[in-house]
Amino acid sequence: MSTSSEGDWRQDVRSGTAWFGHRVGALLPRGADYRAMRIAPQRDLIAGITVGVVALPLALAFGITSGLGAAAGLITAIIAGTVAAVFGGSNVQISGPTGAMTVVLVPIVAQYGANGVLVVGLMAGALLVIMALVGLGRYVRFIPLPVIEGFTLGIAVIIALQQVPAALGVTGAGEQVVIVAVRAVGQWLTAPQWVPALLAAGVAGVMIVAARLRIRPAVPVALIAVVAATLLVQVAHLDVATIGALPSTLPLPSLPTFTLIDLRTLVAPAVAVAALAALESLLSATVADAMSVSQRHDPDRELFGQGLANIASPLFGGIPATAAIARTAVNVRTGAVSRLAAIVHSAVLLGVVLILGAAVSLIPLAALAGVLIATALRMVEVSSLRALLHSGRSDALVLLITFVATVALDLATAVILGIVTAGAIALRQVARSATLTETPLQDVGGSDAHTAEERELLDEHIVAFRFEGPLFFGGAHSALLELAEVSDIRVVILRLAHLTSLDATGAAVLSDTIRSLENRGITVLVSGLPDRFRPPMSATGMLEHLAEQNHAFDHTPDAIAHARRHVARDGHHLTG
Repeated sequence: MSTSSEGDWRQDVRSGTAWFGHRVGALLPRGADYRAMRIAPQRDLIAGITVGVVALPLALAFGITSGLGAAAGLITAIIAGTVAAVFGGSNVQISGPTGAMTVVLVPIVAQYGANGVLVVGLMAGALLVIMALVGLGRYVRFIPLPVIEGFTLGIAVIIALQQVPAALGVTGAGEQVVIVAVRAVGQWLTAPQWVPALLAAGVAGVMIVAARLRIRPAVPVALIAVVAATLLVQVAHLDVATIGALPSTLPLPSLPTFTLIDLRTLVAPAVAVAALAALESLLSATVADAMSVSQRHDPDRELFGQGLANIASPLFGGIPATAAIARTAVNVRTGAVSRLAAIVHSAVLLGVVLILGAAVSLIPLAALAGVLIATALRMVEVSSLRALLHSGRSDALVLLITFVATVALDLATAVILGIVTAGAIALRQVARSATLTETPLQDVGGSDAHTAEERELLDEHIVAFRFEGPLFFGGAHSALLELAEVSDIRVVILRLAHLTSLDATGAAVLSDTIRSLENRGITVLVSGLPDRFRPPMSATGMLEHLAEQNHAFDHTPDAIAHARRHVARDGHHLTG
């Protein structure tokens, strides 16, 4: 290696190291985060205790739904909730297990067990950290609303279907939740068990009625309903399945043992987990900002915090986590102003594990199934869905495709299909906005001194077209179709001043159209091409070709004057 090359290489390494150090520094916790904890610690303490009580039944239920048990849900809320609070980009965000994440994890647990969840969590966490380093947090806001609503509706349906076996007191598991739910109903009909069904219906009913009555979010309605169901089961000595024993301490971190083949098969699920964590967390942070006047989240720091949380949680036996919109809303509404509230929430749940584990183990599975059924129903915003379905066929199509794909396929595929469909529809609409309008010559550049007869002759042989809007791969051919069909014309003037977009495809099609017209003996003049569109036209060689013939003009009146001289010189008006 030459001295010069070695010096360049060292310089590149130093530049890369400096960039990496700068990005990591920008993502780490700041002094302002800790100073904010001293603003109103009493409010944060009350909010943290409240949201911890609200989160308890949800953490238990989501842990069971994932397939790893109630303890996994509690561990996730404790570990991920703490790590995301310390390193995340929002002061009031609450993280932990969520229904959307359990939907992704069920097939992983079924095929690979706890080791698979650990590997997926580590890879997803690493992906989130990389996303934060390269600054992808700001782009989540570009996901269309119909995709988000269809995705949320699909998750709600899946969560509700997953609870059917536990709510009916029958056994049932599998990746296809619709099939599992149908089989569970069939099994229950052959030997009905009314106690679990009534417990689930009662808990869900209490939560739904409380929501309809607009009871304050700080009131732990779900926990009250679950405690009541547990007491009823114990007092009446009813025979129902319970969540079972919880660990008396947090497990020590453990590393996975996996082959390279297994790692490759888990890449796709890891990408799905990372995408879901990014989407749900940043949406939750946006909602929190809207609820609190003084709060503004940092999207890249939020991705960084969620990445570290998803690395830490599975190491201790938890599952991948995201920010939870419902718990975050409770946190904000009960007065939280700093990260201290989220840390207190995790401490409350840790106290439950260490002190109340025996009592928690008696909670009926059917009661937690009722909690999640009610949660799923409350996830569906009927007014938003109705508005989207009536806003136009395009939005309705995107919503329905995303919803069906979420239920029938998987979450990552659903989001990709929804975004691709929305993008294709948007491109189609943008392409249709490109217009090519014939303009009268006398309307351009002031007065026209020609006689009516001469103008009539000129109008028979000179035509001007004005481009409006974008000329790109989505609609270049259709926009220029009219040009290819001109006849009995000697000179065509292309007015390009109002072009809003011109990509390589648009420039190539435009150049081909000009050459086609010239091959038919038609002179083509171009006017007003914006400077930013000169590179793609130069790449085709057409700009230089027009300049050599003096057929490129800055202003349309100059092009019109040249066209008239051209027609007069060639005597076209005598042969028209």
